[in-house]
Amino acid sequence: MRTLGYAAPSTVEDAVRVLSGASGVAKVLSGGTDLLVQLRSGRIKPDLIVDTKKIPGISGIREEDGAFVIGAATPGAVIGEHAALRQAWPGVVEATNLIGSTQVQGRASLAGNLCNASPAADSVPALIAARATCLIAGASGQREAPVESITTGPGRTSLKRDEFIIAFRLPKRTPRSADAYLRFIPRTEMDIAVVGAGINVTLDASGVCTDARVVLGAVAPTAVLVPEGAAALIGRTLDDTALAALDRAARGACKPIDDKRGTIEYRIKVAGVMARRAAAIAYARAGERQ
Repeated sequence: MRTLGYAAPSTVEDAVRVLSGASGVAKVLSGGTDLLVQLRSGRIKPDLIVDTKKIPGISGIREEDGAFVIGAATPGAVIGEHAALRQAWPGVVEATNLIGSTQVQGRASLAGNLCNASPAADSVPALIAARATCLIAGASGQREAPVESITTGPGRTSLKRDEFIIAFRLPKRTPRSADAYLRFIPRTEMDIAVVGAGINVTLDASGVCTDARVVLGAVAPTAVLVPEGAAALIGRTLDDTALAALDRAARGACKPIDDKRGTIEYRIKVAGVMARRAAAIAYARAGERQ
């Protein structure tokens, strides 16, 4: 009879050693809100579960010279209650707080949401818009990589079999900068995004955008960074011309599918709407900061 192995290493080195030596398929448990559901349904059949939550520092939030380091297994509920993080990166926090119900928030983690590799993951567009990076541990040591390099397709990541994410790093905020995340869902809550939009902007003293990141979710196999969307905003205030250009860029970046949550045509249209609305929120927040 097939058995499922379980390991709960207490150090990063032990976790890497377990993953490296695993025979068959090993899955890392960070929060478990996706993994356990998939395991119970039979969608996945791993040979080993490696629970990382006992590793010191894998859960928690700390500031380093103005930047924020978020442990890979930090629950969404903890992220949502961190006042300084909410002030600096409200878009990242609001995206994280959209993952599941209140109960799910007590377990769901950024690493789990990213490595589950769903095209509709809520936290991923916001993290990419924020220029967040991942600290990754593996047999070759530790390395840092941008969040956008992790997911390669639905259910697939660029991580090697002996690698797992230790933490996320959000850079230090510059003056007059802010982010926002919005999604459209069929129901009022606890649903999967039809379209998500994360936008991060920096403004000068006159309200002109000097830097921007535009990212869409649920419109392609992975979250989509839209440089044409950033170009539509940079050098402008948020006027009708900028909004129209952003709308066109967002629509043009979409490569969606038809499914029960929305058609291709509908998703493309909604992407432009969500991008414009998220940009308006990000601009307003940035304008309030000095």
